[in-house]
Amino acid sequence: MKIREARPMDFEQIWPIFHQVVAAADTYAYAPDTSREEAYRIWMEMPRKTYVCEAGGEVLATYYLKTNQAGPGAHVCNCGYMVAAHARGRGLASAMCEHSQQVARELGYKAIQFNFVASTNAGAVRLWKKLGFDEVGRLPQAFNHPTAGYVDAFVMYKWLDAS
Repeated sequence: MKIREARPMDFEQIWPIFHQVVAAADTYAYAPDTSREEAYRIWMEMPRKTYVCEAGGEVLATYYLKTNQAGPGAHVCNCGYMVAAHARGRGLASAMCEHSQQVARELGYKAIQFNFVASTNAGAVRLWKKLGFDEVGRLPQAFNHPTAGYVDAFVMYKWLDAS
């Protein structure tokens, strides 16, 4: 498994992952019918960096890293991670999160904030806590899950700067 910065041509393999995750409407607050063009803008153009996790030339997962807020909040970044359904359970999300923390430090960020983690996304919540993120906020009934209905969303945060 290798994590490397994404190139525009990688979107051919990112798009099926993005579409699969977003169409499920159970983890991300993107419209389930997000177009390929909008997905490219969201995942490849808006972030500061986008990475892929691949094995044997196949993209299995991807993440982006972007500045969370401008000005006095610019020292905090935000990341989003997606793993193809057939590649889940292999530790890719964990590897990408660890990688993103290192990249964030190299880029001068002092913290990472996840703005909107669906409380029903138990695997992600468990993983982020295991990797040192704290639940610092709870948005009551902010996420409309397709089967669970209105559920809470968490704001999760990790301070990266060791000084």
